Amino acid sequence: MGIYIHIPFCAARCIYCDFNTYIDLDHLKTGYVDAAQREIEMVGGALNRPPAQTIFFGGGTPTALAPEHLARLIDACRRVFDLSPTAEITVEANPGSVSAEGLRALRAAGVNRLSFGVQSFDDATLRFLGRIHSADEARQAVDEARRAGFDNINLDLIYGLPRQSLAEWQATLEAALALEPAHLSLYALIVEPGTPLQRSIERGDIPPPDDDEAAAQYEWTLERLARAGYTQYEISNWALAQPGDDRTPRLASQHNLIYWRNQFYVGIGAGAHSYVRGVRYANVRHPQTYMRAVMREQTPDDLPAPALDPATRDPIDVALAQSEQMMLGLRLVREGVSAAQFAQRFGATLEARFGATIDALLARGLLMWDGDRLHLTRRGLLLANQVMAAFLPD
Repeated sequence: MGIYIHIPFCAARCIYCDFNTYIDLDHLKTGYVDAAQREIEMVGGALNRPPAQTIFFGGGTPTALAPEHLARLIDACRRVFDLSPTAEITVEANPGSVSAEGLRALRAAGVNRLSFGVQSFDDATLRFLGRIHSADEARQAVDEARRAGFDNINLDLIYGLPRQSLAEWQATLEAALALEPAHLSLYALIVEPGTPLQRSIERGDIPPPDDDEAAAQYEWTLERLARAGYTQYEISNWALAQPGDDRTPRLASQHNLIYWRNQFYVGIGAGAHSYVRGVRYANVRHPQTYMRAVMREQTPDDLPAPALDPATRDPIDVALAQSEQMMLGLRLVREGVSAAQFAQRFGATLEARFGATIDALLARGLLMWDGDRLHLTRRGLLLANQVMAAFLPD
């Protein structure tokens, strides 16, 4: 099981962001941490101190909170979950909101992985996106993190931006590689409804992203990162190869692997999502509503969810769980979906459940077998959305 903790506070809102974040609620921070700690205690207690392998602080900007606040929440998780001694504890960080002292405090609290939302090493692009840091500040943040004792550092970057050329993307990725991060998460820009970016495109102020250009950037990235010694283990994620690595590299994001393997997780905080006891659900979104709900200390009979948004309750039946196993598992480009593990989990074979779909995708050269594992081909990687759509339930 993984534990996700949502921190919704931000200094500014990026033009592409549709996450549950707020820029004007700093006065709620202390009370929010109190509520999140109480929710952790209630959820862990309701689940009878279940084993957990990861903690992931996402946002928003988790480093908008003081390190001692994050340390309190980590300590609460240790008290009420059976947290593995080797648990991966990740904090997402904005390069513009960290200090050397704060990084040292996070490391002392047990945080052992940082994920910096760099997005670009071009200052003009960073300003366009609404980021609050510069390229040099991103480099400095990585350097300070290493001096604070962090050796497992991820950099998030975005490609496929409006007007972004292949050469501009190449320059950003080369700048990232010069820092030798342990992990890279590289995402094609998605224009989400209701964002400032979507409204600007609708008005004609900026052009929409060019899908062909994004595809060219992605294909170049595949080759460049392989030459640089990075193993692609998921469609958008690469880890620096280590001696003795198996199909899934040791520096892969252990928390995100829980999602891609379709395993259970709990979400703490405003708007956080959970998948527990075969039910997917989310907390209420607004921080104040969330805080009031938690402090009432009432949970449904069947779910450890004191801040449940009832409209999000989604029981996952067997057919949907099987479809999701395929759509999520195939994102793991080396691990894929094991026929034996599928049969063990669901009591049905891949052939019986998806035989015709798999045969059609094999014939198109989008999937291939590697022993007992089904995974994307290189062509399937480039057409992954089509592959995943084929497994949608009827």
